[in-house]
Amino acid sequence: MKILILGAGRVGESVAENLVSERNDITVVDTDPVRLHELQDRLDLRGVVGNGIQPSVLREAGAEDTDMLIACAPQDETNLVVCKIAHDVFNVPTTIARLRSPEFDDASELLGKTGFAVDHVIHPEQSVTAYIRKLIEYPEALQVLEFAHGLVSLIAVRAVAGGPLVRHELAEIPKLVPEVEMRIVAIYRQDKVLPTLDGHTRIEPGDEVFVLAATEHIRTVLGALRKMDRPVRRLMIAGGGRIGLRLAREVQGRYQVKIIEQQRARCDYLATQLPADVLVLHGDSTDEDLLGDENVQDMDLFLALTSDDEDNIMACLLAKRLGARRVLAVINRRAYADLVQGTQIDIAISPAHAVIGELLAHVRRGDVEAVHSLRRGAAEALEGVVRGDRKTSRLAGRRIEEIDLPAGARIGAIVRGLHRADGSEVEPESAKPNVIIAHHDTVIAQHDHVIVFVPRKRMVREVEKLFQVSATFMF
Repeated sequence: MKILILGAGRVGESVAENLVSERNDITVVDTDPVRLHELQDRLDLRGVVGNGIQPSVLREAGAEDTDMLIACAPQDETNLVVCKIAHDVFNVPTTIARLRSPEFDDASELLGKTGFAVDHVIHPEQSVTAYIRKLIEYPEALQVLEFAHGLVSLIAVRAVAGGPLVRHELAEIPKLVPEVEMRIVAIYRQDKVLPTLDGHTRIEPGDEVFVLAATEHIRTVLGALRKMDRPVRRLMIAGGGRIGLRLAREVQGRYQVKIIEQQRARCDYLATQLPADVLVLHGDSTDEDLLGDENVQDMDLFLALTSDDEDNIMACLLAKRLGARRVLAVINRRAYADLVQGTQIDIAISPAHAVIGELLAHVRRGDVEAVHSLRRGAAEALEGVVRGDRKTSRLAGRRIEEIDLPAGARIGAIVRGLHRADGSEVEPESAKPNVIIAHHDTVIAQHDHVIVFVPRKRMVREVEKLFQVSATFMF
């Protein structure tokens, strides 16, 4: 696929990195020649220096035969204008815009073909906030990702000695936790994925375990792998930027929230935007005295959400040393995130990787509904819809043991009942979906939503092909 990316910032760089690794033809447009040069030295892509809102620059970048344009410039207005030009002047089939403003969504009339011609919208701050909210709700988890309209969840959890399943074989799961069906799709031990999983595979303390189960059973699954933490009640947020403000708005009333912000003017603004029960503090989140005075040792969760990676890391380390039960840091640089994840910092989040899944769902071939990037981009979990029949599909009408999956890829769950016989979606209020945890003899039916874990990105293309139908299939 030929893809044109506007903007070589953090999001644009992450997008380019993910798509280049899948052998796409990538061109990046940016006004900063130094930034482009660095990207070209590191990645197999083409860089074009210039302002993307100028048709001549887009033409030089190859917009005339581009399959997809992804606008990731810092300004919303730039991204909107570029999408409009790409559609009207160059007939680019698919346009995606990264927008900071919460007033735009996919259903907005302003984004339609008669407006700015944006096919899909990415909201980074919204995506990161939703990601963090799940981790607040399930403090034992390292990741919580939803599929099939929230019916199925993939959770990553660190196994701890004392959990009912820890030091037991996978074949013993039905006996040890009979009330819940779950499927362990991957185990990472010392940061390396176990190449094979069978009934004799043993879960050891310290393993990072990826489990698929119905969302309603998440807490039971977490309790099977580690001792349950007490629920989160007190939050301290370092950084009152877009993410910090959005998160405080969404969790206020359910948790005790304190926000530390370094800029006085921003503090004044936060105080006007948040209810009185949210305490806004003016100060430095790396100030030991401030954290001590505000009783950081009583916090269930300390979240460092500033735009400075170093400050976030230091604030979390300090909060942990002073007694915060659990700490979370937003870290943009991948190298930093890899270094600190699982040390004194419990969870490290990359905003770019929290967003990348939304984008990948539009890039994937076949009928792919959702994609989530795992292990900071090394692995992937995707949800696809099965089309066709046994003659035209590699999945429909087949038992899982008959499907030719790449080595290490695993089908974890199937959701049935979200579509009518003609393939149209059932209205949510009348849908009666059935979550099926996959076994070797489970038969996949037409219109099933199938969730697949892919341990290595190079396998993604092979998995995508499974959801494609032959040329004889007619919708």
